[in-house]
Amino acid sequence: MTEGYKLGDLVWAKMKGFSPWPGRVSIPTPELKHPKKGMSVQCIYFFGTNNYAWIEEHNIKPYQEHKEQLIKSSKSAAFKEACNQIEDYIVHPENFGEIDEHVRDPDEEFDKMRDVLRKESTESVPKEEATPEVKKEKKSSTPKVKAVKRSSSTGLKSTPRKMAKASRSFTDSDLANDKPSMLNHSFSKKSSLLQRPSNILRPETPPLDLENVSETLLEKNIKASQMKFGFLGLGIMGSGIVKNLLNSGHKVLVWNRTAAKCKDFEKVGATIAVTPCDVVEEADITFSCVADPQAAKEMVFGNCGVLHCPTLEGKGYVEMTSIDSDTSHDIVEAISGKGGRYLEAQIQGSKTQAEEGTLIILAAGDRSLFDDCQSCFKAMSKNSFYLGSDIGNASKMNSVLQVVGGVSLAALAEGLALADRAGLNQADLLDVLALTPLASPHLILKGRAMIESSYSTHQPLSHMQKDLKLALGLGDALEQSLPLTATTNEIFKHAKRLGYANHDVAAVYIRARF
Repeated sequence: MTEGYKLGDLVWAKMKGFSPWPGRVSIPTPELKHPKKGMSVQCIYFFGTNNYAWIEEHNIKPYQEHKEQLIKSSKSAAFKEACNQIEDYIVHPENFGEIDEHVRDPDEEFDKMRDVLRKESTESVPKEEATPEVKKEKKSSTPKVKAVKRSSSTGLKSTPRKMAKASRSFTDSDLANDKPSMLNHSFSKKSSLLQRPSNILRPETPPLDLENVSETLLEKNIKASQMKFGFLGLGIMGSGIVKNLLNSGHKVLVWNRTAAKCKDFEKVGATIAVTPCDVVEEADITFSCVADPQAAKEMVFGNCGVLHCPTLEGKGYVEMTSIDSDTSHDIVEAISGKGGRYLEAQIQGSKTQAEEGTLIILAAGDRSLFDDCQSCFKAMSKNSFYLGSDIGNASKMNSVLQVVGGVSLAALAEGLALADRAGLNQADLLDVLALTPLASPHLILKGRAMIESSYSTHQPLSHMQKDLKLALGLGDALEQSLPLTATTNEIFKHAKRLGYANHDVAAVYIRARF
């Protein structure tokens, strides 16, 4: 330890690639390897992230002296939380447990801690089951290492966690919260990227207000068809669509793999069916909006699926799931083979557009079925396009649009990451971008979600990656080179592997940043 700062000093510490961050000069954790001799460094505990790192003294400034200047250096939610924590620490240091432990001689204390850990390493204590925690000892001047259960919380009263050695400057918990990690370690085998933790929580998505009729829907003045409509799948998109069908006066029969989701819709006028077959049997036209091509096939060919219906003569089946043209051809052959009508109706939009009834619908197939669905399409979208009778046209158009959208999001994520690494204000970048020819409400919205670490699911990241995969399949079939799409697909795949499959597509920023 050097004499520039003393243990307990509150500071601003800057790690390469990050804005100055509020911290406290602290005792290093046992795993924090001391840098080379001769370097003037301090061990800093970083508020908000609960991490430790050795920081060179020329990158450290006194907290109060530079507070007014540096507290505006970042607008991210993680930074604001860290600032709130250090301010709370100033007023109520007792709330922070062990990080408030002052030691008279830091050098001596560090040597003692090292000796204790060396002794402990010779004992057969499973390291993965315990996290060392420094506690005061009344009868001995030697710090005691106490085994406690690892906590995933980064709350004010939690003890800073044990940090595995790593070659990357982030930890599992940091990725979950998109908070900058201040570590200089390397990952151990246990916390390898190939073995991501299962406790990366998906942000809570606000419940759908089924009784609230959107202003957009009211302005449409829809005259509901008197036919009975069925709907398979009440996921992120399906829920919003069914809400608007019900609020516009349509009679809807619903089915969902998780039956409990149907109960809320029953309260506002929907009828619940036991199986997909039951839906098709009772409805004149059935919509399907499930997760992926495999799930779409199961609705038709699976146990109690559509084909088990006694007759499909004259009935309509509309596939809204994002699928490839081959899957669409398989389904149309099965439906038309039993006398039914088929329409693929791919949707462009997110959870918000589904709830507001402002989706874009791309349809191909039976023209009479497209016409019969007009009142429904009007309730769920701001425009619907009929792309001809050739099955697969809608799926192909959807893939092309998803390529443009996916590549744009990846480019935005990389741009924001580069701006942050260059020390630029990311919010300023978005403000400038909004004034350029590249301006897009969607990109600006996702950009703000990226810098605020707000990943509540409007469009699942896994769905975007699935659509990119389908586009690559289309490119292979047509022998069309798609190098940017292939690279973007790998970026989204990596973000999925980091544990963000069910988060919003904006979480691709995690992969770009780290």
